[in-house]
Amino acid sequence: MTGQIPKADLHCHLEGTAAPRLIRKLAARNRLEVPPGLFDGDDRFAWNGFPGFLDAYDRAARCIRTVRDYRDISYEYLTACASEGAIYVEVFLSPDHAAEAGLSYAEHLAGAIQGIEDAERDFGIVGRIIIICVRHFGPDSAMKIVDAMVHDPHPYVVGFGMAGNELAYECADFAPAFAKADAAGLPCTAHAGEVAGPESVRAAMDALPVRRIGHGIRAVEDPALVAELAKRELLLEVCPGSNIALGIYADHQQHPLPRLLEAGCRVTLNSDDPPFFDTSIGREYARAAAAYGFDDDTLLGFTRTAIEGSFADDETRAKLLSRLNNFMGHSPNAEGQP
Repeated sequence: MTGQIPKADLHCHLEGTAAPRLIRKLAARNRLEVPPGLFDGDDRFAWNGFPGFLDAYDRAARCIRTVRDYRDISYEYLTACASEGAIYVEVFLSPDHAAEAGLSYAEHLAGAIQGIEDAERDFGIVGRIIIICVRHFGPDSAMKIVDAMVHDPHPYVVGFGMAGNELAYECADFAPAFAKADAAGLPCTAHAGEVAGPESVRAAMDALPVRRIGHGIRAVEDPALVAELAKRELLLEVCPGSNIALGIYADHQQHPLPRLLEAGCRVTLNSDDPPFFDTSIGREYARAAAAYGFDDDTLLGFTRTAIEGSFADDETRAKLLSRLNNFMGHSPNAEGQP
């Protein structure tokens, strides 16, 4: 039944959802050469280790050049998610990558919004946008992004976040940008505890007004921190396929997802950068079920947790929960949390 279960994805990078086929198509349309060595002999992204992944991601993103490109990537990804039963997706959108292609904040946002609207019209899937800064690009760039968000608000832009290399700068360096986003009513998330250890999670929690942590899985190395995450109900955007592909854990049996659940943490399943890690939101649900023996109620609980912890407005969240409850055949107060 896993394929039929309504799903939600809170953690995926829009540029990182474009498969090699689409990257080749965009490069040809934009009269660009595909960066040498970007794909391997099986036509998959070629990279080695986390720095190699970041480099491959950035090189692929350079083929994304126009408003139409952003529309097509958004539409294709949401279409694929809908085919696997997803009803809601929040995509991370990086103005820094768009700027490298010569696109303004407003231009690349317009492309993504068009793709979201087209996908909802055609397939009923709801998409929203979290604008992110890239940590290794520095705090000044982060502030410029927040300035643009505050100056040009849009109802589909529902939050602010930070991705990139956790080992660059300190979380506190980005506190002014996050404070400005928070003051503007934009809920925040930040990548932490992925490549770096539990100290990275604690730094994000202490320095930034975050409601969610991107990944956060290495918090498991500090039981006191796990207890605090559970007590504060900070949601963890967990991406097992990504973590395993990057070598953080050898396989699902080593992955701490079950331990975080058992400790009472709020956890969701997410796709991160699907074609880079040979995954999708549907595969994440299916693999979790197979690896840990999760039943349908547990899987539905991941979706409920994601929708309740989404940055969508109250009306959108209520509609999504209604769709989930209708599928479950339960009342709006139905159980189902993992």
